[in-house]
Amino acid sequence: MIITILIVFFTLIGLLVLHELGHFLLAKKFGVEVEEFGVGYPPRIFGKKIGKTIYSLNLLPFGAFVRIRGEEGKLGVEDARSFSGKPIWQRALILIGGVVTFWLIGFLIFTVIAASWGLPVSVAEDFQPEDLKQNIQIVEGPLVQIIGVSSGSPAELAGLLVGDIIMSVEAQISNVKKIDKVGQIQEFTQEHLGQEVVLTIKKGEDISEISVIPRTSPPEGEGAMGIALARVAKFRYPWYGAPLQGVLVTAQQTVAMPMILGRVIVKAIQGEKVEGVKFVGPIGIGEMMGRSLKIGFDSFLLLVAMISIWLALFNLLPIPAVDGGRLLFLGIEKVRGRPVNPSIERNITALFFAILVGLMVFITVKDIVRLF
Repeated sequence: MIITILIVFFTLIGLLVLHELGHFLLAKKFGVEVEEFGVGYPPRIFGKKIGKTIYSLNLLPFGAFVRIRGEEGKLGVEDARSFSGKPIWQRALILIGGVVTFWLIGFLIFTVIAASWGLPVSVAEDFQPEDLKQNIQIVEGPLVQIIGVSSGSPAELAGLLVGDIIMSVEAQISNVKKIDKVGQIQEFTQEHLGQEVVLTIKKGEDISEISVIPRTSPPEGEGAMGIALARVAKFRYPWYGAPLQGVLVTAQQTVAMPMILGRVIVKAIQGEKVEGVKFVGPIGIGEMMGRSLKIGFDSFLLLVAMISIWLALFNLLPIPAVDGGRLLFLGIEKVRGRPVNPSIERNITALFFAILVGLMVFITVKDIVRLF
């Protein structure tokens, strides 16, 4: 347990450090003086000055930061070594550098997995291994995997989780039936509504049996057990083909995440029940990462890649206190021909930062209540 917590903790810190490294490298590239690159937040534990930059380790382990000369507009634009003294396009690239880092992390992880463990891919019910090209290998599958669990459903009450593999099903009056297609489990469930069925579940390397009673009258939009299923297989690509898969999966997830979030928001506005989606804070993310680590290190890395892409998208939102908000101020400066008053920008940013912190605290408290 302690090792898992440490792995999750340092992974999250590592993502944030690499994000700040993106800002740092672009600032250096354009000749902007970086006053400090810090891991964690002050008070400072240790610091060493190399050149004009202090590299510090700080007490509060909630991320990292880069302090750039003139970033808050306190220095005049005539100062060529300051952030505010650079052209708008260079300042925009410095801000975008951290966001791009998140996408690069996702791309690299997907590429490594594609060339080693194999990327999980949804396949059709009639898919056959011989349908693949000769240079692509099936590492595992096709298998039926749980990709969604409805709140309060028999599946959730029985302890089924997203990522579980259903290997076989049986009932008191039926023999064991091996499963490798979604249609098989759906058909079996319909034949045993209201009866206890036993699912053989694979969670990483662990195999267990879980009993579930499919509902005869499930809520609209939910199945009898309350699970969403997909037929998946792990495909391994040659080293020269893996980077292309890394690009494709990164692009697919970048497009899919906003679309899913958009549908959730629309349903919430319309007053419809949103199943299978929940907002989590750092504790909830840590719980998900710990669970994925138990399934397998490749599953853990896949989740890290997804989190990295989500952080990229979140940081591009045009709200103050994140990179997208600062880009918004640069856009206003471009249109007006002069920058926004620095004090006004700082006050707006501080306000939105306080709102984000409050929201994070609220979600974290909900995570704690849900766990305990």
